[in-house]
Amino acid sequence: MSDAYEKGLEIRKSVMGDDFVEKAFSNATSFTMPLQKLVTENCWGDVWGRDGLSKRDRSLVNLAMISVLNRQQELGGHVRGAIRNGVTVEEIREVLLQVMAYAGAPAAIDSFRTASAMLKDLGIDLDDMPAE
Repeated sequence: MSDAYEKGLEIRKSVMGDDFVEKAFSNATSFTMPLQKLVTENCWGDVWGRDGLSKRDRSLVNLAMISVLNRQQELGGHVRGAIRNGVTVEEIREVLLQVMAYAGAPAAIDSFRTASAMLKDLGIDLDDMPAE
């Protein structure tokens, strides 16, 4: 494997968690394995591995983009990754409110649902934060 793949695998595991990455590879078929390898090498190694943004900032950007694209399954994983990268629940909320302003209420509503479910799965009490 290439250096970018190895770097990507390390970053992907640090952001998404070992279990998530291992499951992605163990569930891959001969049809989908090339995708897993490309995502690991290109997205995680070549892009996430760059020095221009921190992992935390990349998480914030991803939350917004994935919400706008309405890719809810991916959003759930990236909410978990954002928390692992030090993004706060309040910051996730602010990103999703920004999505509402610029991409529309339906995208934001779906994203709030997905984010809420993942945060609850992580044991985060969403009623224990200041409401604005």
